[in-house]
Amino acid sequence: MFGSPHSSHAVKMLLLGSGELGKEVVLEAQRLGIETIAVDRYSQAPAMQVAHRAYCIDMLDGQAVRSLIEQERPDYIVPEIEAIATDMLVELEQEGYKVVPTAKAARLTMDREGIRRLAAETLGLPTAPYRFAESLNELRVAALELGFPCVIKPIMSSSGKGQSVCRSEEELAHCWELAMEGGRAKKQKVIVEGFVRFESEITLLTVRSVSGTAFCAPIGHIQQDGDYIESWQPHEVTEDDLAQAHEIAAKVTEALGGYGIYGVELFLTRDGVLFSEVSPRPHDTGMVTMVTQDLSEFALHVRAILGLPIPGIRLLTPGASSTLKAGKEQAEFRIGGVEQALSLPATQVRLFGKPVTKPGRRMAVALSTAADVEQARETARQAASLLYIES
Repeated sequence: MFGSPHSSHAVKMLLLGSGELGKEVVLEAQRLGIETIAVDRYSQAPAMQVAHRAYCIDMLDGQAVRSLIEQERPDYIVPEIEAIATDMLVELEQEGYKVVPTAKAARLTMDREGIRRLAAETLGLPTAPYRFAESLNELRVAALELGFPCVIKPIMSSSGKGQSVCRSEEELAHCWELAMEGGRAKKQKVIVEGFVRFESEITLLTVRSVSGTAFCAPIGHIQQDGDYIESWQPHEVTEDDLAQAHEIAAKVTEALGGYGIYGVELFLTRDGVLFSEVSPRPHDTGMVTMVTQDLSEFALHVRAILGLPIPGIRLLTPGASSTLKAGKEQAEFRIGGVEQALSLPATQVRLFGKPVTKPGRRMAVALSTAADVEQARETARQAASLLYIES
């Protein structure tokens, strides 16, 4: 039963984090008549521009989160970023609030230590070798044990911020500083991973709903500086690897529980599939599903959250996405080249509407479909290359 927004029967969904992914979640929720509330640490975030109401708070401040939740009393609390006071979400869930998919999932997955220990030590899933370090000296010991090159990441960050590949002992101090600057919480801790020589890496979108657990077709992607710049669906996977990927994703998402979409990141190696990370929300690489599937990852997430059935997920066509990233910080800017990009066949463009640019910040995405993945990738790359940012 769904009432109209602003009525006494309204169903309320509150998003903690309001970027471009949250914007699509809000739009899908509103298609089902849900009253939406967007929250972020800065004003005019993308989802705020389409939600019924918006608030700016420090989401790492547990009391600020609680005060807003008690004020709005939402039916669903939907974490959309990592930097949230997840201990407060656990408290609120214990008091009867619905956290999506669960407060446990939000707490564990927004901390690389929590999710890695769950996956590798509790569930026994195959992962890259790893260590944790709370100081430069501990980092040096960990790196020497794992060998060079190694990958160093803050335990809490997003979009590759603070992530680096360390190739020698001389680079450790610089990598430590990058991790400290890029972390999204006040935790002076990093994860150090042995370098995995993989053949490809994929995102396996995994949906838990009243209809059971379902998987989208694998999404391939390319990262640069730890952040995705291109994705495509479907990514070619052998039957054995796909079966192993499904098994890994099912195990980790079952352990985390709840309803919603999970973005499970996996490495495909010559020796099998390795678990990398998991996000309890739509994944940036999954923006490609807006043109490839009958139900995008955002539509699937909202359906699952609301307890609605998902009888199947259909891949309609091969497709690809390619991003436009900013080169510098600007408060006043324009995005050009849209007309030229849209002149390409079977191509769409999404401008996110972020209020300012920052170096490396994702500002738009081009989405293309074609008869095969390679043609879709070529067209999406061409479309993205036609987009530009100017003052």
